[in-house]
Amino acid sequence: MNEEWMKIDRTVRFLRARLGSPPKVLIVLGSGLGGVAAGLENMRSIRFSEIPGWPTPTVEGHDGELMRGKLAGVEVLIQLGRVHLYEGYTPAKVVRPVRVAVTWGAKMVIFTNAAGGVNTSFKPGDLMMFEDHINLTGLNPLRGPNDDSRGTRFPDMTDVYDSNLRAVARHWAAELSIMLRTGVYAGVRGPSYETPAEVRMLNILGADAVGMSTVLEAIAVRHLGARLMGISSITNQAAASNNGKLTHDEVQMFAARASHDLVRLISAILGDVGDQY
Repeated sequence: MNEEWMKIDRTVRFLRARLGSPPKVLIVLGSGLGGVAAGLENMRSIRFSEIPGWPTPTVEGHDGELMRGKLAGVEVLIQLGRVHLYEGYTPAKVVRPVRVAVTWGAKMVIFTNAAGGVNTSFKPGDLMMFEDHINLTGLNPLRGPNDDSRGTRFPDMTDVYDSNLRAVARHWAAELSIMLRTGVYAGVRGPSYETPAEVRMLNILGADAVGMSTVLEAIAVRHLGARLMGISSITNQAAASNNGKLTHDEVQMFAARASHDLVRLISAILGDVGDQY
């Protein structure tokens, strides 16, 4: 067992002692999307800074808190905030929290994030469900020695974002009259926003949205065998809104506006599939 997995196992033991039995579902909340956590029942929480080996976010909008409770009757763990490559963290540290949650026992992971719209039909405030992703970070959290007891050396990435979960999400979005786009998410390192030429390139590559998170975490979760889905809050037209002037404040503002629909959608999905775990 390498040193990284030893750290993960120590953190699992700590959380088990503090928060009890394993959660069924991990929900990772990105910039401005903390409103999802407001619906938790029987909530217990712990700051990232109190958890041994847990990386701490440095970016506004990523609160750095782990919350345990029930959402739509399902035992969930909510990760309020995440760390990114652009903060100086290694791929191993970026994915450590999701590896901890799945190692602890989570069988399903729902990723959310704030993203720029590459697809010109997308508008700020829309939600986009991941059909697939393009990893443009140039990095992979599986690089290096593989522990076969954790996952295969070469995990299949054909259906990263579970097709059955996507069908459930589409059903409930229609039932709740929520506009749910579907598309491909491009993950980049950041922290600078994309140039107009880069946005045109992303469009040619087949991306519908672009952001600075999630792809490495998704690879790590897929490696461990958990089911996952991803939902972006489209917060701006990449390199186009505000006459091309993008700000983090704008990202948080539109993400907060989308939180209400995101809460309703995630709750409906959990109510539908939660008894499968």
